Amino acid sequence: MVIIVQARMASTRLPGKVMLPVLGKTILAMMIERLQMIQHKATVVIATSVNPEDDIIEQEAHSLNILCYRGDQNNLLDRHYQAALQHNADVVLKIPSDCPLIDPQAIDRVLTYFFDQTVTPDYVSNLHPATWPDGNDVEIMTMACLKQAWENAEKNLELEHTTPYIWENPQLFNIGNVTWETGLDYSMSHRFTIDYQEDYLFIKRVFEELYPINKNFSCDDILDLLERKPQIYQINAGYAGVNWYRNHLNELKTIQPEQTKQAPVSQ
Repeated sequence: MVIIVQARMASTRLPGKVMLPVLGKTILAMMIERLQMIQHKATVVIATSVNPEDDIIEQEAHSLNILCYRGDQNNLLDRHYQAALQHNADVVLKIPSDCPLIDPQAIDRVLTYFFDQTVTPDYVSNLHPATWPDGNDVEIMTMACLKQAWENAEKNLELEHTTPYIWENPQLFNIGNVTWETGLDYSMSHRFTIDYQEDYLFIKRVFEELYPINKNFSCDDILDLLERKPQIYQINAGYAGVNWYRNHLNELKTIQPEQTKQAPVSQ
């Protein structure tokens, strides 16, 4: 089983976001640390591009003693497939590098669901529909499923975002979804992902508050912190619900308009 973390320096909204510092480490290093806290056994691979600006990502991977694959900058589906192929994956987890606060327990919960099914699903996530706070993104697929997507996907959004070909074609795949066990839906109200400067300030603050006390803090610990210190929630609250779906609502069949929103206009 291989966890593939896509990471690159060229972010249009927050360039170099995965290498930003938090408590003397990088965002990427903090995230890898959280992935290594899961109970299931998995190999972590950082998948970056062949562009020279991403040399620093490869260097960071080596410094963390993590495998690194370099491939196409824009075709993330190919990057995931080739990385999985190179490391003989039978099961592939897609966890993007913009989820540094991801709860290891959420990953384990989705993995347990995947492995507990009588018939092995092709694809299981906690995103269709999403219920966890944004930034706890877990997608699991068999290598055969990823290969089928790699062979057949043609739309730019399918290549750029790796898995839409799968979840947009439920008639072709055995698909499962895991909802947050609380029964709550914070996917549009709580934002733990990084895409804007405000997100970085939020994530940095959460780590500063929780990491020194318990490195393996949970989603519940973050929510408790936000209850106690609502001013932290407010740091990036204006971006809650903003995701990539907003740019493709006319193309996506399985996504509803209420599952995304436009980014606030910069002042």
